[in-house]
Amino acid sequence: MDATPLNTLVLTVVFAAIALYALYFVVRAGVRDGILQAKKVSQEPSSREQQ
Repeated sequence: MDATPLNTLVLTVVFAAIALYALYFVVRAGVRDGILQAKKVSQEPSSREQQ
């Protein structure tokens, strides 16, 4: 029995897992930065409140 199809499947799964793991951290950092930016904007006094 040749293991080539199994090796191909395992490599595909491993590379997909690595890519999804990297994507997870990119999305996580984007969400974190978006939350921090929204908090910063909400803490600044708006121009309507100053008038």
